[in-house]
Formats: sequence, C-alpha cells, structure tokens
Amino acid sequence: MADSKREAALKALFTALSAIAGPEVRRNEPEAGGIPPGGLVNLSDGDLQAEPVLSPLSYDITHRASVLVLVQVADATARDSQFDAILVALAGAVDADPGLGGVVDFTACAVPEILDEPVEGSATIKAAIVPVVMEYNAPTALG
Repeated sequence: MADSKREAALKALFTALSAIAGPEVRRNEPEAGGIPPGGLVNLSDGDLQAEPVLSPLSYDITHRASVLVLVQVADATARDSQFDAILVALAGAVDADPGLGGVVDFTACAVPEILDEPVEGSATIKAAIVPVVMEYNAPTALG
C-alpha cells in the first residue's frame, strides 16, 4: 500500500533532517537513554489543518511537524555553540529543498521555543521545539 501524502511528507522531512551532521536523528521516539554527545533531533508528526478545495474534492493541508532539538554539554559556551550549529543545519536542510524532493509544495521552519533545563548532578540540557510547516494538497483531510 502506498503511503498517504502526510506520511510521504514526514518521511521526506526525516530524510532531510537525517543529513544533518552531528546529532542523532530519530522520529517519534522518546528521549530515554540520555542525549548522545552530538545532540539529538527528534521529529514528531505534529498537527494538520485541512481546507477543502472543490471540483474535484481535495484538501489543502498545512502540516505543522515538531522537531525537538536537545544538547547536553557541561560547558555553557560549548553547549550554546553545538545547539546553534544544529539549529543552523536544521534550517539549512529545510531551506535547501523546500519542496522536499517534490513531495510537498513548500516547507519552512517557524520560530523555535528555546529553553535551558538544569539537571542536578549533570550538565544542563539546552532544548528547542522547532515547528516545521509543510504545505501540500491531499485527497483526504487526513493528509
């Protein structure tokens, strides 16, 4: 069975994110087991909004996937640098091919939510939730 347009878009985005050098890239996986030394990028499926288009019936989809970026490094300067490098690479991966190989009409990163989380007895975690907005047309409201 062929993938839905939604799943094809998520797979294409995951492929683009997998090209980022350094962090471990996952999809829909918990952060159990700690943060790898190079950082962690975890793609979550996110939310869809569908607008019907008539004759023939189809749906313009705005799909907001969520990318969690985590780094954990003891030195604050090194942590900030590694974190920034991952965010720059993430934006670069999306900007390099906003159509994700023709799977979607457009993709762009939205403003991230960034936070520092002190961990007692361990290095601080720096995290961001980066919404990645994909736009495409699908035959159903489910994408």
